[in-house]
Amino acid sequence: MKKICFYPIAIWFFTFFLYLCVRTHNKKEMKEIKGKVAVVTGGSRDIGRAVSMKLASEGARVCINYCHDKAKAEETLEAILSAGGEAIICQADVTRADEVEALFATAARAFGGSIDILVNNAGGIVGRRSIEEQDEEWYHKVLDLNFKSCWLCTREVLKYMGGGGAIVNISSQAARDGGGPGSSIYACGKAAMLCHTRAMAKELGPRGIRVNAVCPGMINTYFHDTFTAPANREALHRSAPLRREGEASEVAGLVCFLASGESEYVTGTGIDINGGCLFS
Repeated sequence: MKKICFYPIAIWFFTFFLYLCVRTHNKKEMKEIKGKVAVVTGGSRDIGRAVSMKLASEGARVCINYCHDKAKAEETLEAILSAGGEAIICQADVTRADEVEALFATAARAFGGSIDILVNNAGGIVGRRSIEEQDEEWYHKVLDLNFKSCWLCTREVLKYMGGGGAIVNISSQAARDGGGPGSSIYACGKAAMLCHTRAMAKELGPRGIRVNAVCPGMINTYFHDTFTAPANREALHRSAPLRREGEASEVAGLVCFLASGESEYVTGTGIDINGGCLFS
């Protein structure tokens, strides 16, 4: 009787089993992201776009907020829908209480009544002015954009967010080091956001809501294309431990981690993401 060698068959089955394990691991969504509802302020481009797309790729249903540039918001929406994600866009100036109220009502209405994740990303340097060049109108414009927006949105989302919710604030390295020339009010706004993160972590923790912040350094975005001199960017490439700028997708990965159940015992943090340029 001819003997059957089972060794090659066993090897084949073992190899196939490993393939299935790797394939399943690669497709696995982040813990407790799939099916959640997320609002991303300033979500139409750069870091906001990357965050919106990352959350959607992990199975979240995303409300992409924009203020002025509807075309960019539609591009982000199309990218998400084309990849099989679920999202809407919603225009709102998040420095205005009435428009913030409408934004969150729209998101809740579109996705079933509750909101699980808020990413306070709206902000910007607006321009560079020394203190002698700043007036009260400028002060309010920059500070409102970078901190009042965070305060308004955090206050409003609590109408729709229950236990297990997560808020992630996009602060800045400027909150740590005071920012570059002419960006003092921007830096103060981002520092206020960082302090608010800690205050809200204490206040909202007993309700099961986590609040964290990320502090990006120089990230390859429109922000630095517009407001940072090329020579300064080149200097960073030479001096930064990682010898490069960051990418918006790298910030998005950190934000998504903080929004997910993978970080369910993390709250009140301000995590630096700057390639080693500044340690805090």
